[in-house]
Amino acid sequence: MSNTMRTIRPAWLVAVAVVTAAVGWLVTELTSRASMALPVLPLSSLITMGLIVVVCLILGLKVRRWRDGNRNKHLDPLLAARTVVLAQACAYAGAVLFGWHAGIMLDQLPTVAMRADLAVIWQIVALLAGGLVMVAVGVMVERFCKLPPEDNDPAAKTRPKHEGRGEEEFA
Repeated sequence: MSNTMRTIRPAWLVAVAVVTAAVGWLVTELTSRASMALPVLPLSSLITMGLIVVVCLILGLKVRRWRDGNRNKHLDPLLAARTVVLAQACAYAGAVLFGWHAGIMLDQLPTVAMRADLAVIWQIVALLAGGLVMVAVGVMVERFCKLPPEDNDPAAKTRPKHEGRGEEEFA
């Protein structure tokens, strides 16, 4: 039931966040010069982010329970594979959202003292936190889906590792 898939690499998440932050900063500079509104997601997007996190957690906990020995019910391998993909997508989407809003925040920091209304700054902070939660949940759920090596399986001990390629076994 195990498939070989690439795991999330933290360095890639950081790279995605940094590149997206640079793009967010640049877009904010351009929109500010054109006297346009800040390109910040509305607070209602936190609801969508929260729903994605909850679904990802529920599916991940189901796979983790099965992995940890509660095998009273059959676990559909396709569900497990989709859970891994959802977890990875959640982590990368969180990195993009975090990076985008970090870039906007970097652009806005010099003007914070001059603002009469800090609502948009708190909105950015909330979206930054939402992005971090998505990354954390995505990474955690992906780890829920990782199959432990079998103690009584001699092939598991002699299987060569693919060092530096980020390949792991998943449920």
